[in-house]
Amino acid sequence: MLSKSFVAARSQRVAVSVRWASACQNFINGKFQDSKATSFIDVLNPATQEVVSRVPRSTKEELQAAEDGAKEAFKTWGQVPVQQRQRKFLKLQELIRDPKNTEEIAKSIVTEQGKTMADAQGDLFRGLEVVESCCNIGDKLMGETLGNLSKGIDTYSYRVPLGVTAGICPFNFPAMIPLWMWPMALATGNTMVLKPSEKDPGAAMILARLAQEAGFPDGALQIVHGDHDTVNFLCDAPSVRAISFVGGNAAGEYIHARGTGNGKRVQANLGAKNHATIMPDADRENTVNQMVGAAFGAAGQRCMALSTAIFVGEAQEWIGDIAEKAKLLKVGSGMDPNTDVGPMITKAALQRAHDLIEQGVQQGAEVLLDGRGVVVPGFEQGNFLGPTVINVDTKNATYLNEIFGPVLVCLKADTMEEAIAITNANPYGNGCCVFTSSGAIARKYQHEIDVGQVGINVPIPVPLPFFSFTGSRGSIRGDLHFYGKQGAMFYTQTKTITSNWNVVPQSIKAAVSMPKLGD
Repeated sequence: MLSKSFVAARSQRVAVSVRWASACQNFINGKFQDSKATSFIDVLNPATQEVVSRVPRSTKEELQAAEDGAKEAFKTWGQVPVQQRQRKFLKLQELIRDPKNTEEIAKSIVTEQGKTMADAQGDLFRGLEVVESCCNIGDKLMGETLGNLSKGIDTYSYRVPLGVTAGICPFNFPAMIPLWMWPMALATGNTMVLKPSEKDPGAAMILARLAQEAGFPDGALQIVHGDHDTVNFLCDAPSVRAISFVGGNAAGEYIHARGTGNGKRVQANLGAKNHATIMPDADRENTVNQMVGAAFGAAGQRCMALSTAIFVGEAQEWIGDIAEKAKLLKVGSGMDPNTDVGPMITKAALQRAHDLIEQGVQQGAEVLLDGRGVVVPGFEQGNFLGPTVINVDTKNATYLNEIFGPVLVCLKADTMEEAIAITNANPYGNGCCVFTSSGAIARKYQHEIDVGQVGINVPIPVPLPFFSFTGSRGSIRGDLHFYGKQGAMFYTQTKTITSNWNVVPQSIKAAVSMPKLGD
């Protein structure tokens, strides 16, 4: 939550106007608390550069209080029957669905992250679906049993919670990704210390308030803020048994190495370079429309954005159609209901995208649509990059790097086999898709492609929470995925019990040998 004490925003960081920015609070042991930090991070509206809040670099004492409180809360929350935990999530999903709360969260996302209002609502809705799945978590926690393995001996197993867990969130989905993490952790009986992105923490804080209203006990969910030091604390904290992370490769690989080095489980979703293969037998108009939405929606700042398209044979003639369609998209503030493409998250992200495009041009890329230099009236200081379409080869910098902006890199192939080989040679395995009207082509593609999430005429194949988010290869560290059955497995461990209730007369000699064949 935002505190009632306000501090002056530094005027040199605010291009549009000087205003008073509130400091984001920590949420520790059921209380929204002003931090005693002496260092803060400005949260900027990416459309205006206005400072909308300030994130504290939480003190060591505050981080320790969050860890200790989560450890204490686990002693009772871990013993709450699963059906009672489920009822908390029934209440939580009701609160999230309340139009007043939905609007508040969506506006926070638009203000801090830059998404359009419709996309911000979609961000929240996809997280809500995970909350809904937690309302029936019991069937994912059931163990196994086999009776009478020997005379009077039975063996059975339970899935039991780990204890304290941690979540480290990215900027691109301020509501959805936190809702991938703490609901699954709490539904399975754990507690969690969550660190929202320092770029857009508002949505996570509103959701913490709703969790409190839903009746989750104090300490079950803790929220702390900061950057590197907070991450290191969570990686090193003795009570933390597991860490969930979504974000870039460098941070994810670091967290995975440091966390596992401290004996923790880590699931880390990393970068992506998602490929679409466009076959000439696909529906042309539908394919073009789907590609434009998947490549440029959310300003390309989705880990499942289609950033690369491989056009096979005669489908190469459609590249110009995509450029013409993308040219019609409106770039602007997310608060404008007519906006299609909002700003990028920071000036640094925008500059990086510009630099990669320029590097690609120097290496021979053909720019069919150049979104650089877009100026939005009234938002001249915004981090805007218009839709950009580039023809390249696989050695071009725009193909080799994840730009994470509204840039579509187009490749050409003579056959589907060549397109599959290009996709499989890329180090990432988050998502891919094929557009075709042939069932035989689709089947061949889905079996030969080495990517964890595959769409057939579906551009962004993100599984619903009945399944799990199954990116592969360079897009993940760890062996258990987010939400669904695998999410429940990540947040639990198996306890196996072998019991003997057969009454043995005291006159029988004690056994000192292992059982033999035939016993």
